[in-house]
Amino acid sequence: MIFAKLFFIFLKIGAFTFGGGYAMLPFVEQEVLKNGWMTLEELVDFIAVSESTPGPFAVNVATYVGTHTAGLSGAFFATFGVVLPSFIIILIIAQAYEKFRDSAVVMAVMTGLRPAVVGLIAASVVTVAISVFFGSNGTVITNMQRIISVILFVVSTYLIIKKKTHPIKIIVMAAIVGIAAGYAGLI
Repeated sequence: MIFAKLFFIFLKIGAFTFGGGYAMLPFVEQEVLKNGWMTLEELVDFIAVSESTPGPFAVNVATYVGTHTAGLSGAFFATFGVVLPSFIIILIIAQAYEKFRDSAVVMAVMTGLRPAVVGLIAASVVTVAISVFFGSNGTVITNMQRIISVILFVVSTYLIIKKKTHPIKIIVMAAIVGIAAGYAGLI
């Protein structure tokens, strides 16, 4: 049954992903593609959309995959699956944190988790970048699309790092450039 499958896959993703929604992307990508629920291109497109919608990234992705796969009920089961582990874990941690926060073991675990989370996020960045700049699943990216993508990437990175521009402004700017390029027939 698809609802149970969505629930248990997203329960697993929610239970074993540390570091937020972006760290879960490699797991989501693997499961979504393995089950044939959508293409990598569709998943990457939604990642872009979920950046500009309110709410936690992990919930947005689970809800979208669930909806795309099995409608409103699929969205419910996937979303419930991804948030349930965090809900239970945070209740347990909140009870124990004050007692153990200065523990050498707890500090060592956190020290070990940080680089792993960065690695998971970096893997997601590489996967998305390859899809954006080179296409996926036989998708042809025109030279103009590549040029626009590279320019937006460089400008966005510069504005975020050097000018401390708010990400919402970057998203709006990129959307405007994309719409303008589409109307101009460049993409």
